[in-house]
Amino acid sequence: MIIKKYNAKTKEEAMLMVKDELGPDAIVMNIKTISPKGLFSIFKKSRVEVTAAIDDSISEKKLDTNKVLTVSKNEEHGSDFIKGFASSTNYSDDAKNAIEEKINNIALLLEEQMRLKEEQEKKLSAMAASKEFSKELYEKEAPIVKEEEKTIDNKVVELVKEQLLDNEVLENHADGIIREFASESGNVPIDNILSKVYQKIVLKLGEIKPLQASESKPKIVFFVGNTGVGKTTTMAKLASKVMLEEKKKIAMVSVDTYRIAAIDQIKTYANILSVPMEVVYTPEEMMNVVEKHKDCDYIFVDTAGRSHRNEEQKRDLKEIVDSVKDYEKEIYLVVSATVKYNDLKSISKTYDDMFSYKLIFTKLDETRGWGNILNLKLDTGKDLSYVTWGQNVPDDIGEVNPQIIAKKLLGGAN
Repeated sequence: MIIKKYNAKTKEEAMLMVKDELGPDAIVMNIKTISPKGLFSIFKKSRVEVTAAIDDSISEKKLDTNKVLTVSKNEEHGSDFIKGFASSTNYSDDAKNAIEEKINNIALLLEEQMRLKEEQEKKLSAMAASKEFSKELYEKEAPIVKEEEKTIDNKVVELVKEQLLDNEVLENHADGIIREFASESGNVPIDNILSKVYQKIVLKLGEIKPLQASESKPKIVFFVGNTGVGKTTTMAKLASKVMLEEKKKIAMVSVDTYRIAAIDQIKTYANILSVPMEVVYTPEEMMNVVEKHKDCDYIFVDTAGRSHRNEEQKRDLKEIVDSVKDYEKEIYLVVSATVKYNDLKSISKTYDDMFSYKLIFTKLDETRGWGNILNLKLDTGKDLSYVTWGQNVPDDIGEVNPQIIAKKLLGGAN
């Protein structure tokens, strides 16, 4: 059974999308209204999400190969969202105009928040001067201010910090970003401070390192990480992308012999793309497969989900990776953006001890915690590469775009 979600402005639009892609035999499993959240929620309207399914045997008649590999009209993220994660080389004047517009919107909101805070302070001062106003009531009404925040005399900077913390940026990283602006005069224009903070976040995210072909074929691309983070789907998305868009020759390999459905899942993707697929059980077999497909541009290797606490599993994985010699290899640590940060940090530390890697974040459509992307980048120093936000192959994947991340952390991206 194929299950997909469709997001649109109205129920009618979503149902048309279901009918257009899955056909009249599709079954509607769930309909829900999604209310906007976040700093910019006042500018957004509620949307409708429809979950629909269709039997595989029926879908094969309805969908051709291109349909299976084409994204559904997922309006949840909007066209700007998907385009925003395209290569940064395509992100030029439109991006500049977008951030200027968002910064202006943020500035207006911050000015309004400052006005409300000033009114509250005046009200509290008047109440405190009243004989009938008790100390207990004043403490109840007064806003709680952390001790370390008292050194920030610029209310704009304070509000920017609150916004970063709300998006789950760690406090030490938030302080590192705004520290140089904390002592600036309150007369400094809001948009000037926001522009500086935005630029600093972009710089801290660093240069993005997407997959690049090797001069000597093939490049071996490993996907590692804990169980359930989406390694197999992520590998399929990236493999499909380089094959369909860059016309590269690829092969797929599975060393995930622990999960029953993993091999069948990769076989399905391989059959759709008409590419060879191999199953590997030992380091010796891994090297033989590489030699067998050395005419390919890429060999994509899906590894078994490993517990970062299981030493035996870690050792097996390292032996598989180390078995590839005389060929360039790329290793991606795939992590879920929905995982709490302490676990992300622990997972990354485990793989630090095994090999060098780049970061891929999955499931961005399931969380508001975009701050973890910045947190893990700063704490590990590893290069960022891709993010994913859905199940559609190959569309729901894109290179990390620092401008989009910065806007998200400042509350200014849809």
